[in-house]
Amino acid sequence: MMKQTNPVFESIDKDKLRRMLAIREEYNTGKLTLEEARRRMRDEVGKVSPEEFAAAEQLVKDEDPDECRNEDVHEIIHIFDGLIDEPRPELPFGHPIDAYRREVDEMKELLRKGDELLAKPFILNPWMELMESIMPYKVHFSRKQNQLYSALERKGFTRPSTTMWTYDDYIRDEMNKAMDLLRLGNYDAFLEAYREMATDMLDLIGKEEMILYPTSLKLISDTEFEEMKHGDREIGFFRIDMPDYKPTRQTSGGYVTEGGSLISDMAALLAKHGYTAAGAVNDADRILDVAEGKLTLEQINLLFRHLPVDISYVDENELVKFYTDTPHRVFPRSKGVIGREVRNCHPPKSVHLVEEIIEKFRNGEQSRAEFWINKPDLFIYIVYVAVRDADGRFRGVMEMMQDCTHIRKLEGSRTLLTWDEEQQHNSVETSAETHDGEELTAGTKLKVLLKRYPRLIDDLPTINPKFAMLKTPIAKVMVPVATVKMMSERSDMPLEELIDRLKKLIATY
Repeated sequence: MMKQTNPVFESIDKDKLRRMLAIREEYNTGKLTLEEARRRMRDEVGKVSPEEFAAAEQLVKDEDPDECRNEDVHEIIHIFDGLIDEPRPELPFGHPIDAYRREVDEMKELLRKGDELLAKPFILNPWMELMESIMPYKVHFSRKQNQLYSALERKGFTRPSTTMWTYDDYIRDEMNKAMDLLRLGNYDAFLEAYREMATDMLDLIGKEEMILYPTSLKLISDTEFEEMKHGDREIGFFRIDMPDYKPTRQTSGGYVTEGGSLISDMAALLAKHGYTAAGAVNDADRILDVAEGKLTLEQINLLFRHLPVDISYVDENELVKFYTDTPHRVFPRSKGVIGREVRNCHPPKSVHLVEEIIEKFRNGEQSRAEFWINKPDLFIYIVYVAVRDADGRFRGVMEMMQDCTHIRKLEGSRTLLTWDEEQQHNSVETSAETHDGEELTAGTKLKVLLKRYPRLIDDLPTINPKFAMLKTPIAKVMVPVATVKMMSERSDMPLEELIDRLKKLIATY
């Protein structure tokens, strides 16, 4: 039984879509040979545009969450051979789809290097260097899931969120598995895992190039793509350069907002819940009667931004309404998430948990649910709390998330005032592994530099903004193995320039 089409696809010939699906289904079930399927597709369907392909995908039953992974894109390409009208228009440097394409090209080149290594006797160092280059590709998945899928959902194309997201996560898990096997020294199992990962990666790339990117260019407007750029930069990119981006900005005291949207959204939210404001010159100066006290919007924004935890709020209609944009954010967020159905903000395999939490909170069975992620050198604590008004009515869900790695390591008591920098300095002085007397070279370990100069972790972004990622949870994996040479490659800075900048910065300490 076919799903009902979304209004965005109403102008497309439905009979043509059904013919496409019928032929594809007969081929998939073995009723047609490849040549028979090609002939019927050519005679009964003809040329197919990206939006027609997307609309047909939207009609497919989605009972199998692994459908995107289980369906061989190369087989589908063979069926539509010569029929898919798939122009690849030139895009301006920095366009969101241009960024995805260039990242894909980078990954293809890395996989080509992997093919070369597979043809040679196993040597650890080249494989470790290759896998360390591949692992940050996860940022490509994060941008798709938080930005591109969200934009497509608003256009009625929900298939990427329900099927491709599952495939993204499957390949991410394959990447983790291969890397773990390599680090554990299980080289035969690693090579097998790598081959599987590389095959699936190329298959996913084929689906992106054939379906996702052309469809996105058809459905998403230039204005919407422009709005995506800020969120894309918040999440980051994989091994590509991007042009400087300076969106229209306005300031509210010491807090910078994009186009004033955060202030206006917050004002509307507070007004909705009955808070009044008086004696204000503008939104930023307006005094608000909050639950306990009086605050301006500027002060509220500053408090949210400096919270030592990440907070997200989903309203009673299950729409994401708010998140705190803290510098230490545990997992990436972008403005594209605002107004999105919360079930579409989670991997399909965990949607049932989200729905169960909301349902039990809504009917009053439960009011709190907690989870934690416990890995070596990383402990993330997550708690969901039912939000209810004074009359006990369900008004949504608040998610709180915190990196508690440091907290779990605390021992004894600290009852005297001791500044963190002083504490770190004392611990470094007693450490046997310092950088004293060593020349700063391409092979210098980042972890050694950070032990000797703790302030470096905060100051590295002044050398290159890409080093800001070293303050995110992923740094727990990167820092132990990173060298100055790897930092040069990841930041696209010439090695000599990076070493010179590091020496000058360290000299200030």
